[in-house]
Amino acid sequence: MIQVTKPFLPPIEEYESYIRQIWSRNWLTNNGPLLIQLEQQLKEFLNVKYLSMMTNGTITLQAILKTLGRKGDIITTPFSYIATTSVILWEGFTPVYVDIDPDTFNADPDKGEQLINDNTVAILITHCFGVPCDVEKWNAISKKYNIPVIYDAAHAFGVKLNGESILIHGYASSLSFHATKLFHTIEGGALVTHTAELNHEINLRRNFGHDGPDRFSSVGINGKNSEMHAAMGLVNLNHIKSILESRKMQYEGYLTLLNQAKSKIQFQKIPTGVTYNYSYFPILLSSEEALLKLFNDLVKHDIFPRRYFYPSLNSLSFTSEFHGDTPISKDISSRVLCLPLFHDMTNSEQELISGIILKALSTE
Repeated sequence: MIQVTKPFLPPIEEYESYIRQIWSRNWLTNNGPLLIQLEQQLKEFLNVKYLSMMTNGTITLQAILKTLGRKGDIITTPFSYIATTSVILWEGFTPVYVDIDPDTFNADPDKGEQLINDNTVAILITHCFGVPCDVEKWNAISKKYNIPVIYDAAHAFGVKLNGESILIHGYASSLSFHATKLFHTIEGGALVTHTAELNHEINLRRNFGHDGPDRFSSVGINGKNSEMHAAMGLVNLNHIKSILESRKMQYEGYLTLLNQAKSKIQFQKIPTGVTYNYSYFPILLSSEEALLKLFNDLVKHDIFPRRYFYPSLNSLSFTSEFHGDTPISKDISSRVLCLPLFHDMTNSEQELISGIILKALSTE
């Protein structure tokens, strides 16, 4: 069986060495030394100044929305995982959907600017499959209208643009460290901010609003992460170079193997200047019918790709009143398929998958 992804697990002895430290200290959570160590190492690796570890990526988005000051509309992408929309609704905001670019699959800033009005309080968009949004245009829109842009960077760990971390842009960036991500802490996430004041506010909010042992200065939540999770992150960070290298090799392997079918499938465009992390390998089929046929052919061979992202988020039952005009997102979501990609995928597995795809496409 070949799943769409597989968590990276380091040598168990490396993890056990940290677990023994936790046992000897008997300090399991509440900003323990391993979590503080991981935060510092992540700041250095990602080249950012402020980073706060949290329970998961969804909590990071909830926490940053709490800092906006007033309710209203949030311009967002319909081509993302459900969490991007759920946090907007959960926190009492209204999603306003902007259509996507047909090549990068990211929110289109030109169309997004047309949606801004007096009720717009923020923009929340995704670096889709780790490919950066057009941050220059979105940053210009943010400055022009004084509206914060929040980036869902769940897929964008380690991604750079023109040699700089993609996480330096916007009001804040949310990272996911879920087990399915290329860097994970089993469960977890982090929020990257850019001022000491906002970082302090986020750290208060992730710890019930505690401003001292007996003081509560704001509404908060339990968004902390544990020493067990931090231990996994510390070990995995030691392996991140080899993880990124193997994923790049596999990504480029697919490009080579599927090159002869490029007239029948579309690959996501990676803009010039991007240092990519090769977190996903999406392909775009000619039609939903072609996608379903290929999907079934792969499943017959115990290969399980994923219709990711499907459906377009503004077509859900609880988002029906916020539909918006997003024909590109609806079209692409019906035709996109993410192929299996993980750190120890073998050449023979890739050849098997690609062979099935080429055979299916040859009969179109």
